[in-house]
Amino acid sequence: MQTSITNSTTRYGWGAILLHWLIALIFIGQFALGLVMVRLTSQRTAFELIQLHKSFGFLLLGLVVLRIAWRLGNVWPPLPRSVETLERRAAPLAHFALYAFQLALPLSGWALVSVSMLEIPSLPFDLFIMPNLPLAESDGAESFWAAAHWYLAYAGIALVALHVAAALRHHFQLRDSVLTRMITPSSDQE
Repeated sequence: MQTSITNSTTRYGWGAILLHWLIALIFIGQFALGLVMVRLTSQRTAFELIQLHKSFGFLLLGLVVLRIAWRLGNVWPPLPRSVETLERRAAPLAHFALYAFQLALPLSGWALVSVSMLEIPSLPFDLFIMPNLPLAESDGAESFWAAAHWYLAYAGIALVALHVAAALRHHFQLRDSVLTRMITPSSDQE
């Protein structure tokens, strides 16, 4: 039995699984990197970590757009029948919120560097200069986007924690397939 890149009616395929876990790893890593980089005393190291943070932010933005396109172009396995009505209704809202935060967070970071009075270019992985968004530079705009980025980061990581808790509840308490189908890919025969 060969595994499939696309989803089946019962499981996710390699495409959805890889995008899910890669985005999760980068999203959580970005939160940790953000915490570290703003607390460093070495300006040189902080600058290098900020550039790395921006690089992964742009990568995250691209992957999330790809994941949304993948989701729209694939069948998605329904929740198991054992999932109650309230949770069945809440799940799409939670996933929508996750996608919204995964888009809003890198976009707010991009806005922040675009309005910064420091005018430091963004060099994703030292490959090219990422153009700024067409926003006016000002101290007020920089303060606004810095605060927005900070609040979005903490709200986003709280949402991720809730998502992880729900997945673990399904696996260990309810003992259904919600978590395992995001780990084991579908097969061509399904």
